[in-house]
Amino acid sequence: MPLSPDDLLQFLHRRPGRAMTAREILAAFNLSRKERQEALRLLEKMVEEGLLGQKGRRLIPIRRRDLREGRISLHRDGYGFVSLDKEEGDLFVPARYLGGAMDGDRVAVRSDRRGRSGRPEGQVLQVLERAHKTVVGRFEIQHRQCLVFPADPRISRPLLVDPPPSSTRPGQIVVLKIDTYPAENRLARGHVVEVLGDPEDPRVEIRVIAHKFDLPWIFPEEVVQAAAEMPEKVVEEDHVGREDLRDLPLVTIDGETARDFDDAVAVRRETGGRIRLWVAIADVSHYVALNGAIDREAYERATSVYFPGFCIPMLPEALSNELCSLKPDQDRLAMTAELLFDANGHRESARFYPALIRSRARLTYTEVRDMVVSGDQQIIDRYPDIFPQVLIMEELALRLMAMRRQRGSLDFDLPEAEIVLDLRGRPEDIVRAERNIAHRIIEEFMLAANEAVATWLTEKKLPLLYRIHESPDLEKMQDFQEFMAHLNYGLNLGEDGVEPDRLQKLLDEVEGTPEERVVHHVLLRSMKQARYSPDNAGHFGLAADLYCHFTSPIRRYPDLVVHRLLREALKSQGLPEKRTAFWGRRLPGIAEHTSRNERRAMEAERDVIDLKKCQFMRDKVGEEFPGFISGVQPFGFFVELRDVFVEGLVHVATLKDDYYQYDEILHRLTGQNRRREFKVGEQVDVRLSKVDIDRREMDFELVTDSRG
Repeated sequence: MPLSPDDLLQFLHRRPGRAMTAREILAAFNLSRKERQEALRLLEKMVEEGLLGQKGRRLIPIRRRDLREGRISLHRDGYGFVSLDKEEGDLFVPARYLGGAMDGDRVAVRSDRRGRSGRPEGQVLQVLERAHKTVVGRFEIQHRQCLVFPADPRISRPLLVDPPPSSTRPGQIVVLKIDTYPAENRLARGHVVEVLGDPEDPRVEIRVIAHKFDLPWIFPEEVVQAAAEMPEKVVEEDHVGREDLRDLPLVTIDGETARDFDDAVAVRRETGGRIRLWVAIADVSHYVALNGAIDREAYERATSVYFPGFCIPMLPEALSNELCSLKPDQDRLAMTAELLFDANGHRESARFYPALIRSRARLTYTEVRDMVVSGDQQIIDRYPDIFPQVLIMEELALRLMAMRRQRGSLDFDLPEAEIVLDLRGRPEDIVRAERNIAHRIIEEFMLAANEAVATWLTEKKLPLLYRIHESPDLEKMQDFQEFMAHLNYGLNLGEDGVEPDRLQKLLDEVEGTPEERVVHHVLLRSMKQARYSPDNAGHFGLAADLYCHFTSPIRRYPDLVVHRLLREALKSQGLPEKRTAFWGRRLPGIAEHTSRNERRAMEAERDVIDLKKCQFMRDKVGEEFPGFISGVQPFGFFVELRDVFVEGLVHVATLKDDYYQYDEILHRLTGQNRRREFKVGEQVDVRLSKVDIDRREMDFELVTDSRG
């Protein structure tokens, strides 16, 4: 088999500091005469490209310190970027200089080349660490060769299958274990280890996406065994040291298809217009021991991942859907936040404790909405004892909403897509997901509990895993200010940027206007992403000085960490010095890992939604739809359809009437000759011209716009 640069470099790096002749190097390999000649030419090329240095006739690999290291991200069009340190950012690598690197590999690059733009270009000189041991893709036979075409478009080259599998049919999705990695002029090779099946099978689609985003799919045997050893119900000895809240009328409120119930709530009206709120959260930390098999796997996953009709859980279902799930009429263990609010929604007191609870009912968002908004007597009669409490919940939620808005909390009420599946799991419809008063009730109660826990632990000067959302960069706010000025809205910025209450006032001003949606989108893109951190930086979006995640330990690992910190603090009225030091060492790594895996889960969930949208639209090519421009880029503008909640691109190349230039600040395309403009929010009619399932893209062509 021909040698690759990696083969030769790995051999030389095992002999650090030793210069060798070409003959000495090649003597270590069993090569035919032809292969030897090819290897000599390869060594010459490696010298030319800077991979090897020369000392007379002897060769030595370039010292590692002369190169830069980073992880490479490949674009589906062939080029890539290597992430270096924060100061330098990403280094562009043209396709011709990728060598045998695959997406996600850790590579050594040289960056002394300069591209046509004058900026540095990188060249991959060595792959230091491979990101992929297996690849999922479509099995095909072409020109008597068995190939696997990767499902991930970032892995653009097919892989050879060796030996050819006897039972695999062309078109099936398979898992290929890589035996030989690619080189510059050599495809990777591997063998099939699993046949997933038909690419149109919804479960196969999920498996492919799970592999694409490196989402753990199957729980290891030790985790399954540990979960099987858990009790099926709460045992008597677990009652010790807990407050008995089984007489409290706690209820869960979730979606119709939910099975993992993290939280149950109850309220009671008290004197002086006060309302007392109980938020009982599943006590996962009682069952999942730190550093045990279940905990290690939960940490690796970091979060549950929710797809239409399917979930990849963080915890085994014996815990997530059974023992820890707050099912009605069953005793359950909970960590409880008991909060008292005044008539203006301000928290007067907070108390936290482990409890024994028994949920009275499992309500859905729809049922609560129909009781509160529609006054549906049939549903009210179904829950006669609970209905009065639901009205108090609505009252408290409205107080909390008003309080948060007054202090400047941002309320992005953007609609999301809800995929309606048929019995086979295929997309039947795509609608705007409803967000009603029931969603608001639970959202406000969870926000209140999270903020109260963060405040209590911080005031006691204890370590905590915060949920932070840093202030947006001043430069991005200045661009947003200029964008709003062209829409005739003013935004005052200080030397340090803007306060959240000013942005919320702006959102209130645009509410109900044609530009409301675009303003929300542009503002969101101007802000930073929330993340986890052991250092508090506040939560800009919520206008909260202190905030953490406490209310979803079944599906988020940071919440489980906060439960452990709270439990330890309650047990000893603070943390011993050793435990404080322990958490001080652990929390930075947990914060970075869980933030990264949260983003991974969000990308995977978005990918599935985009897949389902493309599947729903693929038989509608040629049809015309009304819509509006939802985003503008140099290469064209995106259109969201009015009657179907999907989005596609009108490429600038299809606009034949003029040459269009892009205005980055105003988010618009302007014709150079006719001065025709395409800007966000504009009404247009489009024709669906193409659906690309693999790329999750839809292309539209402009039919007419609102001006005819």
